[in-house]
Amino acid sequence: MSAQIRKGYKALVDEANAAIETLGVEAAIALTGDPGTVLVDIRDIRELEREGRVPGAVHAPRGMLEFWVDPDSPYFKPVFGEDKRFVFFCAAGWRSALATKTVQDMGLAPVAHIEGGFGAWKAAGGPVEGGNAR
Repeated sequence: MSAQIRKGYKALVDEANAAIETLGVEAAIALTGDPGTVLVDIRDIRELEREGRVPGAVHAPRGMLEFWVDPDSPYFKPVFGEDKRFVFFCAAGWRSALATKTVQDMGLAPVAHIEGGFGAWKAAGGPVEGGNAR
């Protein structure tokens, strides 16, 4: 017997997108190298190895994000205590919408996410390093 889902992922992503700032990929690419911005890649490490990385982006796996952001957590990462803008992305923009909403609810600010995620970044010619995708 399976439980009925009361709210699916699409509704969650739509709600998150209505509550957060979303950057178009061109605006996000323009932030590359901006000392006041931290690009945060929440994809799984296997995705980074396979597809490549955005140069200079911080990797924060989605499953650890809340723990890395909270200064009271034993897993806190100092980068999230810096006075900067944090721009999150994943592969397609779904996980990063949810992640951005979560850290915004936690009080991290300013935050945004990249519409279309890393896939849109690559398609738009954004800088990428590594990866073994052919």
